[in-house]
Amino acid sequence: MLKQIEGSLGIAEAVALCRPGVVCAYPISPQTHIVENVGKLVKQGKLENCEFINVESEFSALSVSIGASAGGVRTYTATASQGLLFMAEAVYNASGLGLPIVMTVASRAIGAPINIWNDHSDSLSQRDSGWLQLFCESNQDALDTHIMAFKIAEKVGLPVMVCMDGFVLTHAFERLDVPEQELVDKFLKTYEPQEFLDPNEPISMGAMVGPEAFTEVRLLQHRKMLKAIDVIEEVTKEYRELTGRNSGGLLDCYNCEGADVKLVIMGSSVGTAKDAVDELAKQGIKAGIISLKSYRPFPYEAMRKAIGDTKKVICVERAFSFGARGIIGPEVERSMKGCDTEIRTVIAGLGGRAILGSTIKGIVDGALNNKFTDEITWFDVDSSTLNEYLKKSEGVEFAEGPISESAVLDSIKKA
Repeated sequence: MLKQIEGSLGIAEAVALCRPGVVCAYPISPQTHIVENVGKLVKQGKLENCEFINVESEFSALSVSIGASAGGVRTYTATASQGLLFMAEAVYNASGLGLPIVMTVASRAIGAPINIWNDHSDSLSQRDSGWLQLFCESNQDALDTHIMAFKIAEKVGLPVMVCMDGFVLTHAFERLDVPEQELVDKFLKTYEPQEFLDPNEPISMGAMVGPEAFTEVRLLQHRKMLKAIDVIEEVTKEYRELTGRNSGGLLDCYNCEGADVKLVIMGSSVGTAKDAVDELAKQGIKAGIISLKSYRPFPYEAMRKAIGDTKKVICVERAFSFGARGIIGPEVERSMKGCDTEIRTVIAGLGGRAILGSTIKGIVDGALNNKFTDEITWFDVDSSTLNEYLKKSEGVEFAEGPISESAVLDSIKKA
C-alpha cells in the first residue's frame, strides 16, 4: 500500500508487520518517532500480543530485550549515538548469547562536542561487537530491510543493527510502499526459537567460559557471521521476488560498467551520488557508485567483483578511526589484495555536514585528476575555521580545498 509518511512511521509500521512479542523503548533523537509510533500501534490494538516496555535508559532497553529474546520472544528496540554507547556492554552480550534481536540505529554523530546530526560514527564504533550491520540508502530500503532483518537474524542466530541515517531519513516524508500483513506473514513465519529459557526445561545461558573454551566460542560466533553472507543473499532474493523491489542485499552497483572511477558509499548519500554521476555521464565522465549495504559481515568477494578491473576507487566515509585511517577503506583494500587498484579514502559529511552533488563531483574530479595523493583526504574542510585555531595553537596554516592526511602531518612537523 502506497503511503506518504515520515520515514520513522514507515519503520514503525514495518516492525509491527513483523509481529514482535516485546518492544523495549527509550527515546533518543533521531529514533524517538520510531518507538513512539510502535507504541501507538500497540495501544490502538493494531499490533497485537506485543508487550511495549518503557524503560529508564538505553542500557535497560537492550538488557530487557536480551531477557525477552532469551525467553523465546521476537524482540525489537532502537537507539542512536550516545544511547548506543550507553548500551555497549549489553550490545556485546546480545551477540555473545546468539540472540536474534533487531535494533534500529538512527545514525548520529557522537559527542563531545554535542552534535545531534548524522554521520556513521555511532554504528561503526560497534563494528566488532558481533552484530550484523545493514545500512540503508532510502526510507523504502530501510522499511524493507527491517522486515528482512528479522528473518536474517533468526536464520543466523545473531542480532542485527539496521542503520539508517538520522534526520535525513528518519524525519523525511516521502512515498513508501508498505507491504500488506498477508505478504509479510508469508515471508516471515511465526517465530520458533531454537534455544530459550524454559522453567520446565532449565538450562544456563551466558555462563562463565574459561580459557579452555573461550577461543572456540568466539570462532563459532565468527562462523555464524560468515554464514550470514549467504543468508543475506538468500533472504534478499526471496523478498525481492515477493515485492519486486531492489531493497537490501550485500551491495548494489550503479553506472559501474565501464566506469573510470568508482565511489564506495553507505547510507543516504548514495541517492545524491547517483544523481551526481548521472549529470557527469552527460559530460562524458564515467563514474560508478557501489552502495555498500552490509558492513558486517563485510562482503569481500562481492566487493572484489563489483570493483572488477577499475583502477581508481574512492571510499566516501562519514566516520573515521582516530590516529589511524578510514574505516571502510581498509576493508575494501582487503577485498582487492593482489590487485593494482588505487584505493583512497575521502572523509566527508561528518556531524551532518551536507554531502551535495557538488561534493560528489569534486571527489570524482579529484580522483580522475590525481589530486588525492595520500590514503586519506578530508573533503570540504573550512580552512578559515581551522586556521583560526591553528594559528593560535601551532602556528600553521592550511590552504583552501581538500586537506590530505600528509598535508596535516607536514604542517605540524614544520611548526
